[in-house]
Amino acid sequence: MRERIAESIEQLATSWVDMGQGAPTIIALAQLCGRVLVQGPAFVEELSPEAKVILFAAARRGMLEIRGTNAAYESAARLLTVHVERDADSRVQFRAPGNIEQNVRFLDGFRQLCAHGYVLHHLYHEFTLTPAGFERAKTVQLDEIEPFLEFQQECGPG
Repeated sequence: MRERIAESIEQLATSWVDMGQGAPTIIALAQLCGRVLVQGPAFVEELSPEAKVILFAAARRGMLEIRGTNAAYESAARLLTVHVERDADSRVQFRAPGNIEQNVRFLDGFRQLCAHGYVLHHLYHEFTLTPAGFERAKTVQLDEIEPFLEFQQECGPG
Protein backbone atom coordinates (compact mmCIF):
# COMPACT_ATOMS: atom_id res chain seq x y z
CA MET A 1 0.00 0.00 0.00
CA ARG A 2 2.78 2.45 0.88
CA GLU A 3 4.47 1.73 -2.44
CA ARG A 4 1.29 2.60 -4.36
CA ILE A 5 0.90 5.84 -2.41
CA ALA A 6 4.54 6.75 -2.98
CA GLU A 7 4.20 5.95 -6.69
CA SER A 8 1.02 8.04 -6.90
CA ILE A 9 2.75 11.00 -5.22
CA GLU A 10 5.71 10.68 -7.59
CA GLN A 11 3.41 10.69 -10.64
CA LEU A 12 1.56 13.72 -9.31
CA ALA A 13 4.84 15.55 -8.73
CA THR A 14 5.95 14.74 -12.27
CA SER A 15 2.69 15.95 -13.75
CA TRP A 16 2.87 19.09 -11.59
CA VAL A 17 6.33 19.85 -13.00
CA ASP A 18 5.03 19.23 -16.53
CA MET A 19 2.14 21.61 -15.93
CA GLY A 20 4.60 24.23 -14.73
CA GLN A 21 6.30 24.00 -18.13
CA GLY A 22 3.07 24.31 -20.13
CA ALA A 23 3.16 20.68 -21.24
CA PRO A 24 -0.63 20.11 -21.50
CA THR A 25 -1.08 23.04 -23.89
CA ILE A 26 2.05 22.27 -25.89
CA ILE A 27 0.98 18.62 -26.14
CA ALA A 28 -2.47 19.68 -27.37
CA LEU A 29 -0.88 21.88 -30.06
CA ALA A 30 1.48 19.06 -31.06
CA GLN A 31 -1.45 16.63 -31.27
CA LEU A 32 -3.39 19.09 -33.42
CA CYS A 33 -0.40 19.34 -35.79
CA GLY A 34 -0.18 15.53 -35.92
CA ARG A 35 -3.88 15.09 -36.58
CA VAL A 36 -3.79 17.61 -39.43
CA LEU A 37 -0.65 15.95 -40.82
CA VAL A 38 -2.48 12.60 -41.06
CA GLN A 39 -6.04 13.68 -41.85
CA GLY A 40 -5.53 17.04 -43.54
CA PRO A 41 -7.02 20.27 -42.28
CA ALA A 42 -10.71 20.28 -41.49
CA PHE A 43 -12.78 23.41 -42.05
CA VAL A 44 -10.91 26.10 -40.19
CA GLU A 45 -11.50 29.76 -39.60
CA GLU A 46 -9.76 32.54 -41.45
CA LEU A 47 -6.35 33.40 -40.07
CA SER A 48 -6.30 36.18 -37.51
CA PRO A 49 -3.85 39.07 -37.80
CA GLU A 50 -1.90 37.46 -34.95
CA ALA A 51 -1.52 34.22 -36.95
CA LYS A 52 -0.45 36.18 -40.01
CA VAL A 53 2.19 38.19 -38.15
CA ILE A 54 3.64 34.95 -36.77
CA LEU A 55 3.80 33.55 -40.32
CA PHE A 56 5.39 36.78 -41.55
CA ALA A 57 8.09 36.63 -38.87
CA ALA A 58 8.78 32.94 -39.53
CA ALA A 59 8.84 33.18 -43.33
CA ARG A 60 12.61 33.04 -43.78
CA ARG A 61 13.71 30.37 -41.30
CA GLY A 62 10.48 28.66 -40.28
CA MET A 63 11.48 27.79 -36.71
CA LEU A 64 8.94 28.42 -33.95
CA GLU A 65 8.75 27.60 -30.26
CA ILE A 66 6.16 27.82 -27.53
CA ARG A 67 7.80 28.83 -24.27
CA GLY A 68 6.77 30.05 -20.90
CA THR A 69 8.48 30.99 -17.69
CA ASN A 70 7.21 30.61 -14.19
CA ALA A 71 9.87 32.94 -12.79
CA ALA A 72 8.55 36.29 -14.07
CA TYR A 73 7.04 38.72 -11.59
CA GLU A 74 4.29 40.04 -13.88
CA SER A 75 1.52 37.51 -14.52
CA ALA A 76 1.30 38.28 -18.26
CA ALA A 77 5.03 37.58 -18.60
CA ARG A 78 4.59 34.06 -17.18
CA LEU A 79 2.23 32.97 -19.95
CA LEU A 80 3.12 30.62 -22.78
CA THR A 81 4.47 32.75 -25.60
CA VAL A 82 5.13 32.23 -29.31
CA HIS A 83 8.81 32.61 -30.20
CA VAL A 84 10.11 32.83 -33.76
CA GLU A 85 13.72 32.28 -34.78
CA ARG A 86 14.41 34.88 -37.46
CA ASP A 87 17.98 33.72 -38.05
CA ALA A 88 20.71 31.87 -36.17
CA ASP A 89 21.33 34.82 -33.83
CA SER A 90 17.93 36.48 -33.58
CA ARG A 91 14.63 35.51 -32.00
CA VAL A 92 11.47 37.43 -31.31
CA GLN A 93 8.59 36.69 -29.03
CA PHE A 94 5.05 37.90 -29.49
CA ARG A 95 3.94 39.51 -26.27
CA ALA A 96 2.10 42.62 -25.20
CA PRO A 97 3.41 43.54 -21.74
CA GLY A 98 0.59 43.61 -19.25
CA ASN A 99 -2.00 42.62 -21.85
CA ILE A 100 -3.08 39.06 -21.14
CA GLU A 101 -5.84 39.10 -23.77
CA GLN A 102 -3.42 40.05 -26.56
CA ASN A 103 -0.89 37.46 -25.39
CA VAL A 104 -3.55 34.75 -25.54
CA ARG A 105 -4.58 35.94 -29.00
CA PHE A 106 -1.04 35.23 -30.22
CA LEU A 107 -1.19 31.74 -28.75
CA ASP A 108 -4.56 31.24 -30.47
CA GLY A 109 -3.00 32.49 -33.72
CA PHE A 110 -0.42 29.74 -33.36
CA ARG A 111 -3.26 27.23 -32.84
CA GLN A 112 -4.84 28.47 -36.06
CA LEU A 113 -1.57 27.85 -37.91
CA CYS A 114 -1.53 24.30 -36.54
CA ALA A 115 -5.16 23.73 -37.58
CA HIS A 116 -4.45 24.94 -41.12
CA GLY A 117 -1.51 22.55 -41.48
CA TYR A 118 1.02 25.38 -41.62
CA VAL A 119 2.99 24.17 -38.58
CA LEU A 120 4.61 20.84 -37.77
CA HIS A 121 5.62 19.72 -34.27
CA HIS A 122 9.11 18.28 -33.79
CA LEU A 123 10.42 17.97 -30.23
CA TYR A 124 9.10 19.28 -26.92
CA HIS A 125 8.34 22.98 -27.51
CA GLU A 126 9.82 23.14 -31.04
CA PHE A 127 7.77 23.51 -34.21
CA THR A 128 8.51 24.52 -37.81
CA LEU A 129 6.52 25.77 -40.72
CA THR A 130 5.41 23.06 -43.14
CA PRO A 131 5.94 23.48 -46.89
CA ALA A 132 2.36 24.85 -47.04
CA GLY A 133 3.26 27.20 -44.17
CA PHE A 134 6.29 28.54 -46.02
CA GLU A 135 4.12 29.12 -49.10
CA ARG A 136 1.35 30.82 -47.11
CA ALA A 137 3.92 33.01 -45.31
CA LYS A 138 5.01 34.42 -48.70
CA THR A 139 1.49 35.75 -49.27
CA VAL A 140 1.18 37.79 -46.06
CA GLN A 141 1.08 41.48 -46.92
CA LEU A 142 2.75 43.99 -44.63
CA ASP A 143 -0.37 46.19 -44.49
CA GLU A 144 -2.37 43.23 -43.07
CA ILE A 145 -0.10 42.87 -40.07
CA GLU A 146 1.76 46.15 -39.60
CA PRO A 147 -0.02 47.18 -36.37
CA PHE A 148 0.87 43.80 -34.85
CA LEU A 149 4.61 44.11 -35.56
CA GLU A 150 4.87 46.35 -32.48
CA PHE A 151 4.30 43.25 -30.33
CA GLN A 152 7.53 41.60 -31.52
CA GLN A 153 10.08 41.68 -28.73
CA GLU A 154 13.68 40.81 -29.38
CA CYS A 155 14.79 38.01 -27.11
CA GLY A 156 18.25 37.13 -28.47
CA PRO A 157 19.66 33.77 -29.51
CA GLY A 158 18.30 30.53 -28.02
